[in-house]
Amino acid sequence: MSAGSSDYAIYRQVVTQLMSGEEQLPSLPAITLEIRRALSDPEVTLSQLNRLISRDPALSAILMKYASSALLRSQVPPKSLLDVLRVLGIAQVDRITMVHSVKSLFTLHSPAHKKLFLEAWERLVLKASCSAFLARLVGHVPADQALLASLLSEVGTLAVLSAFKHAAEIPSAELYYKLCREYSKSLGVIVLKKWAVDDAYIKVIRHAGDWQHQERAEVELVDLINLSLFHAIKQVGRSQDLPPLTELAAYGKLPAPLDFISDTGELSLLVNHRAEIEAIAATLR
Repeated sequence: MSAGSSDYAIYRQVVTQLMSGEEQLPSLPAITLEIRRALSDPEVTLSQLNRLISRDPALSAILMKYASSALLRSQVPPKSLLDVLRVLGIAQVDRITMVHSVKSLFTLHSPAHKKLFLEAWERLVLKASCSAFLARLVGHVPADQALLASLLSEVGTLAVLSAFKHAAEIPSAELYYKLCREYSKSLGVIVLKKWAVDDAYIKVIRHAGDWQHQERAEVELVDLINLSLFHAIKQVGRSQDLPPLTELAAYGKLPAPLDFISDTGELSLLVNHRAEIEAIAATLR
């Protein structure tokens, strides 16, 4: 066995231990669970939610930022957290609470750990921002749902990193990518089931990267994620792993002019609206 394959076998063992429960899987913060329980209570008032969410200053700031973002295009930006709750509504607040939690879940144990996380997070941010932008154009999928689904579809990618607790254990970027290819989907499903999220998000994980997946004639949530994943992979320089855009089942569902393709083999609407997509990305950094 070569040194490279021997190293990979060691990393595989660490990840499989995480999946089997021998190591602790990432859990949602207690405040997130409390907020989500309150959001699911039909009797809860906005004032009660305001007091509860105010206990998490970071989440409060994210909600304020999001409610004033390019994604919503609010004519009058909200001036208080209570205004934000009125603008966004319960469903959006729930999804943004989850978005905020995803990034805060993973403890970074070393500079090498942080480097891998930030590289993965930047790709996820790009993918999620494209998903939200496409959802706004398509119209029948809420943009914040597409954004959350895009992030949750790669919780397993981030969770793979949580298997490595010490600086000496951190895999190289190449081995990390290989581990993600092998384990991120199954690990992501395990984590989302633990968090008791909606089955729609688990379905997205199962079919993310399945370029031929198709159930309905209209554009679905998973189609937006696959189109965005395609473009994110292309932008990070792994286009050798991709089929032509025209071969994606999701692409075939796009009506004109949304289906126009640029000289680089990407959707023209994404190429031409990078500034808007970057404005959405700014809410996630």
